[in-house]
Amino acid sequence: MKNVTDPFLSLGYWSSAGSFGFNTDILATNLINLSVVLGILIFFGKGVCASCLLSDLLDNRKQRVLKTIRNSEELRGRALEQLEKARSRLLKVEMEADQFRVNGYSEIEREKWNLINSTSKTLEELENYKNETIHFEQQRAINQVRQQIFQQALQGALGTLNSCLNNELHLRTISTNIGMFGMMKEITD
Repeated sequence: MKNVTDPFLSLGYWSSAGSFGFNTDILATNLINLSVVLGILIFFGKGVCASCLLSDLLDNRKQRVLKTIRNSEELRGRALEQLEKARSRLLKVEMEADQFRVNGYSEIEREKWNLINSTSKTLEELENYKNETIHFEQQRAINQVRQQIFQQALQGALGTLNSCLNNELHLRTISTNIGMFGMMKEITD
């Protein structure tokens, strides 16, 4: 078991020896990386011009960036157009809402006055109907009382006449009373 872990433990000692380790010098590291990349490009691209390949890559990258910028500008332009349309629609809707609000308030006020006037007119009609009904009932009650008084007076007079009068006077009084009763009935109708 000790033999397996020994090489890993010894790596910690070798890094300080300088054969393999991390280089913290940024400038030296970049130069090394660039030289390795250029060496690989030259080795694998033997017939290809390294600067041509690099310029093609840069041109492609430039074209993509320019295309992205154009697309962004187009999207920005469309977004600004939509924003302006939305603002104009919002302004129009706000104006319509204000108009509806004003019209609504005036319509509500007009309906309120119409309702007040209608209710006032209805109350006046009901008051008139009530007064007419009261007057009619009073007249009916007066007529009933008159008829009852007349009938009682007639019955009293007939009773007095029957007890005091003879047949001839009795018949003459009855015919006179019938005539008066007929006249009174014509007056009340």
